[in-house]
Amino acid sequence: MTNTLALAPHCAARPGTPVRSASRRHLTILRSIIATWRDRTWRERIRFRWQLRQMSKDNPHLIDDIGLTIQQVEGEIAKPFWER
Repeated sequence: MTNTLALAPHCAARPGTPVRSASRRHLTILRSIIATWRDRTWRERIRFRWQLRQMSKDNPHLIDDIGLTIQQVEGEIAKPFWER
């Protein structure tokens, strides 16, 4: 994964792309990320994964009840909040 915020401003995304265009695109991506954060989606994912982690610690028998395996739960918990 490329960290768009870490890219130097003089590096264009594609050969022949003007630097100003690449910088604007990076700003557009950043604005999109911030706008998504304001959306409830990320916060809902964070809360869901936190609840899943608590359930797996406190009541692991409930994992079977919701139709997941321990491996699926661990995989979901390990995801960063921006991944679906």
